[in-house]
Amino acid sequence: MTGGTRRRPRAARRSTVAAIALMVGGAGLIAVNTYASASETNETNQSGTTRLAAGAAGSTVDCPEVADSLPELSEKALAGVSDELAAMDTQVTDAYQRLTRMGTAPGAGEKVKGEVLDPLEKSRAESIGRITDSIGKSTGERPSGLDDLAACEVRTAPGGTTGNGSGDAGADGKDSGDKGSGDQGTGGDGGTPPAAGGENGNGPEATDFVDIRTVRPNVNRAPEARSGASRGSFSVDCGVNENKNYNTDNVIVAPGVTNGAHHTHDYVGNQDVNAFSNNDTFAAAGTSCDAKGDKSSYYWPVMRVQDGTQEFDQNNDGGGKEGNVGKILTAKQAEIKYVGSPTSKVVGMPKFLRIITGDAKAFTNGTANANAHFSCTGFEDKVQLTDRYPICPKGSDVVRSFAFQSCWDGQNTDSANHRSHVAFADANGNCAGGFKAIPQLTMRLVYSVPTPVIANGQVKNAYAVDGFPEQLHKPINDHDDFISVMDQNLMNQVVDCLNKGRNCGAGTPPENGNGAGKGDDDGGKGNGESDDKGGQGDNDGKSGNGKGDTGNGGATEAPAKGGTPNGQDEAKGSGGSGDEAVKSGGTAGADAPRTESTVASEAQRAQSGANPGTSASPSAVSRPEGGEDQEPAGSVNPAPQAEGSQGSLAETGSQLWPAAAGALMLCAGLVVLLRSRRHTARR
Repeated sequence: MTGGTRRRPRAARRSTVAAIALMVGGAGLIAVNTYASASETNETNQSGTTRLAAGAAGSTVDCPEVADSLPELSEKALAGVSDELAAMDTQVTDAYQRLTRMGTAPGAGEKVKGEVLDPLEKSRAESIGRITDSIGKSTGERPSGLDDLAACEVRTAPGGTTGNGSGDAGADGKDSGDKGSGDQGTGGDGGTPPAAGGENGNGPEATDFVDIRTVRPNVNRAPEARSGASRGSFSVDCGVNENKNYNTDNVIVAPGVTNGAHHTHDYVGNQDVNAFSNNDTFAAAGTSCDAKGDKSSYYWPVMRVQDGTQEFDQNNDGGGKEGNVGKILTAKQAEIKYVGSPTSKVVGMPKFLRIITGDAKAFTNGTANANAHFSCTGFEDKVQLTDRYPICPKGSDVVRSFAFQSCWDGQNTDSANHRSHVAFADANGNCAGGFKAIPQLTMRLVYSVPTPVIANGQVKNAYAVDGFPEQLHKPINDHDDFISVMDQNLMNQVVDCLNKGRNCGAGTPPENGNGAGKGDDDGGKGNGESDDKGGQGDNDGKSGNGKGDTGNGGATEAPAKGGTPNGQDEAKGSGGSGDEAVKSGGTAGADAPRTESTVASEAQRAQSGANPGTSASPSAVSRPEGGEDQEPAGSVNPAPQAEGSQGSLAETGSQLWPAAAGALMLCAGLVVLLRSRRHTARR
């Protein structure tokens, strides 16, 4: 007797097939959506440059800084050494670009070593050899230890959310407060790993931004002024680079080298500054400053919003070719002010003194020379950020601020590492080691910035400061450069103003209310003359056009600019008399710009005990008081800073619906399959 097999009903078979089809289709939708999301970070941008794959987005090339290990050199020897240092910057940039083209995460072994690190080490060793030879010829002694600085490494940027540590920022131009100790890690207690970021794939990332309202106050008081302090201030008005004076050179660090900065600078003040400028050309150049006796050069990296704009340098070195992309933002205000010392009188700066504050390579070099400060208008006296870009609430602008080194060795206008001839005062405001207090340059740059939008771990409409491409547009790299080219008479006025505790210069009202003719306070724009030997005045551009012998008399209706930074408001002033003729003509306009800088009371750079690469940014545990428009602390996206910002909810839904539909299909298929099996079992 033969046994027969039991056939499943046709309806059950159809149900099983339908269930499997639903499950396969759902799984396919999920897979496609996942692949598409992953591919977003490997797309080609408008400039044709392939962005980093997600695994390599936080990767960079990290090399020891040779300049920090150089001995003091003669000017002739320094020129040759500077050429090699600039060449080494280019070598690192080229290696970083090779790494990004590979799209390979760090630790990929022989490929990274053979194609990136080994060629880089070889070229750096050759440059170091030439530097050693040059120094040996100049000093008769070859420096030791430089050869050990040739090797570099590829590492993943510490990223993600800030760790749990926090610290109060110092209040005296140095960090006297305890630093935050939270990890900047790769997960765990230190936060989440970094994601791909930036229009060109080299940053910034979402984790480089923070809603400023979620950051607790971290600004301490400045040191109290002692007897004998120089309590005054002197402001200068040099504009905001309205005439678009840009280049990617850096005449301090890389003289004679085109594109020595590898990023674009804004220039105000001296109008003839490029890689080939020198002291003679500085002295002969024009200036954008109202005080024509101030031909100093004030320059800083431009800030851009990464909105897809094809700027003039999109295909140029230092611009889009090196990852600096997007619309260049011109500052709304550029407040430049010299302040005194809380412990002593100041002496004048020597002409052609060069100072760099901050470190363009702080992300890889560590924070020893970092001096970045970001905040928002209305928050500056409460919160200063060093390693995060602020997201400001509606009606508030982004602020970059700098306070330069205020102590000078009394001899040199520059040094081999461009740092050791100047120094910061200590926590109490004192200059150590025989250094002398000089007028401290402070700067405050205010920008109207469209609000960045953070969604799904990505930042859109990001803004960032230009930098070396391998520094990944981290805010910690912000820096500022200065070459002092004031004539002696104007420098004397600055010193006198500070040491006498007066507030002088652009935008400051007259102290006795009776205005000025020309006197000591020549307005720069004034056409009058003075016989009192006062020369260029400390209220350049703001005083009237009157004439006067030793300040006596002068035009009684001397027009004087005041008010807004661009001097739109006009005021009238009467002729001054006697010594008080040094004051500016007329009164300041009703809308005089804010000139009280808070920089001197902010944290400036990492102190001893701080680990390289860590930051002083506080934990987001509370928010400063704000305006009526502010949202609750912890809000991911604050109210927009400017019109045109887009929300992310609809976009997020459009990105996730395929995965959601796939999940529903998968679940439906499982339900149909289970019902089919139960129905078959009952039969």
